[in-house]
Amino acid sequence: MKQNKYDDMPFFEKYSQMPRSVGGLNAAGEWQAFRALLPNLEGKRVLDLGCGFGWHCRYAREQQAGSVVGVDLSANMLERAKAMTQDSAIDYRQLAIEDIEFQPEQFDVVISSLALHYVEKFDVLCQKINGYLVPGGTFVLSVEHPIFTALAKQDWHYGPEGEKLHWPVDDYYSEGPRQARFLEDDVIKYHRTVAAHMNILIESGFRIMKLSEPQPTEDMLASIPEMRDEMRRPMFLMIAAQKI
Repeated sequence: MKQNKYDDMPFFEKYSQMPRSVGGLNAAGEWQAFRALLPNLEGKRVLDLGCGFGWHCRYAREQQAGSVVGVDLSANMLERAKAMTQDSAIDYRQLAIEDIEFQPEQFDVVISSLALHYVEKFDVLCQKINGYLVPGGTFVLSVEHPIFTALAKQDWHYGPEGEKLHWPVDDYYSEGPRQARFLEDDVIKYHRTVAAHMNILIESGFRIMKLSEPQPTEDMLASIPEMRDEMRRPMFLMIAAQKI
């Protein structure tokens, strides 16, 4: 299933008001951990899957990437990305992630931030990405953590006074679609175990280089008291892999 919620204007307007949509990468709590997984981008040919407003594309060019292709299904997303970009070395393309077609070994680095849990056939996509990377090329991705996606509700279990008692995990081994709520709308996400992510990448010809389950930074914990709850369960899973 290929979803395009972001071309629904009410949904897009709500997304556009999120802190990460306004403030960019530095307003995304997981950015520092994601950036730490990226290789040296100088001179590299970079592909960004699910590029959204193009924040990662522009960052890659700031790091002297030779060229960047940003792919997103949403016309609204790409219109905003293009309006924020004055760089002929960035090429934005309206395309579903599942439908990408590039030349063999066209890229040195492929990145994807919080988009691949919306893709049903992760195995097929990983095989494609492996073919588009040069030998030794890097694939860095982040998804919602399987502990976070296991239950479609994606919410705390609350006590009688509304206190957050615990984060429930159930049906963890039952992989597949989950109808979740995001920005007051129904979206389909695909739950996969941690092992499934690892094994699919390995079977697709990658070597796992590093995993990250980022925690809030000390600055975030100090300035945003409610961030303390984010220490109780992981929200993101990040993987850096290298083509063998």
